[in-house]
Amino acid sequence: LAQGILVEGVHAPLSASPTAAPPFFADMAIKGLKKKAETKAKKQTLKFTIDCQAPADDNIIEPKDLEKFLNNKIKVEGKTGNLGEKVVVSREKSKIHVTAESPFSKRYLKYLSKKYLKMQNLRDFLRVVAPNKTSYELRYFDINEEKEDE
Repeated sequence: LAQGILVEGVHAPLSASPTAAPPFFADMAIKGLKKKAETKAKKQTLKFTIDCQAPADDNIIEPKDLEKFLNNKIKVEGKTGNLGEKVVVSREKSKIHVTAESPFSKRYLKYLSKKYLKMQNLRDFLRVVAPNKTSYELRYFDINEEKEDE
């Protein structure tokens, strides 16, 4: 670098010697800065679903109670009851939809769902299963399979 001049982040060699650094290294740093600025500007919304169809049909749980539980227990920036516009919990018959901005994990929804089941003393009968990447489903444990194995 002693053989060139640094002008606005671009290395311009004084002589065409083979030891001078190629000018594309400076361009890479500038491109990286642009990418970081673009990702900060874009807000990513995540949509998750909890399907309570089976237990709701058998009147074991009420989806509106689970929705209320999620509204009360979801933490945003370390505080409960701080949903604001960042997290929206809505219900459509026996499905609960959670729409949130990017720092929100699907695993946290599973944790809260299991906590709700434990509170209702249903943890021994129901489990939380992920049928696909964006949803969870409350299912019964298969007790019949265990009896057939004996």
